Amino acid sequence: MDKIKKGLGRGLSSLIGEAKAETQKNKLPIGDLIPNRYQPRKIFDERNLEDLTSSIKERGIIQPIIVRNSNNDKSKFEIIAGERRWLAAQRAGLHNVPVIVAEADDLKSLEIAIIENVQRHDLNPLEEAQGYKRLIDEFAYDQEKVSKFIGKSRSHVTNSLRLLSLPNDIIKLIETQKLTTGHAKILVGLENASFVALKIIEKKLSVRQAENFVKIFKKKKLTVKKDPNIKHLENSLSEKIGLNVSIKNNKRNKGSITFDFKEIDQLNKIIEIIKLYY
Repeated sequence: MDKIKKGLGRGLSSLIGEAKAETQKNKLPIGDLIPNRYQPRKIFDERNLEDLTSSIKERGIIQPIIVRNSNNDKSKFEIIAGERRWLAAQRAGLHNVPVIVAEADDLKSLEIAIIENVQRHDLNPLEEAQGYKRLIDEFAYDQEKVSKFIGKSRSHVTNSLRLLSLPNDIIKLIETQKLTTGHAKILVGLENASFVALKIIEKKLSVRQAENFVKIFKKKKLTVKKDPNIKHLENSLSEKIGLNVSIKNNKRNKGSITFDFKEIDQLNKIIEIIKLYY
């Protein structure tokens, strides 16, 4: 694992070389191949699949499918890279497909699958993020190591992973391409992300328009007048204890009270008051 340098800089062939691949183009029955459980790509665009099927019918498979021996079924070969070609070959009615057999463990299988898809721009933003997260969670990578491996900036990896914090309803909108990556970045961290996402779709807002919409929405939220009773209570408490007090209260009468202190003595005063009465 420590051998990894710049994944995209070295190219897919370098990774395959590390995996001790049999470079001759073998042919295997299409039924002997099974999908890769580490395949980062989950969604295969139907139109692209049809185009590839037509191409394979005319010219066959030009680039071999990279496979490894299956751990679960010794008679099968697990696809490392080229699952889309395999699916299209089935549709095209091929009986045998060209393959490169590689000796690859689970980590190397995931690395090759990620690099191939990133190079071809075949992953949607979420699939890309999920691939990076898998390297981190299952193979002890950190963000810096992922960055060096794929040949992209640390900020690209960080922003990519942040997409996974979005609510499930927004993730589905991104997966189905109803929202773009640019829109998704705007929505990360917003309390009302789902509401904004629906407005973006409803109004067909561009990324720039969506950014302006969020700014206006935040501005309106900041200028909302506080309930006079809450404001009076804040002032009363501030005068009583000599510290600035902020009260946040929603319609369900849930919220928080914040006491601002500037030195340790003021903090101790707050603690003493709470201890005295509770």
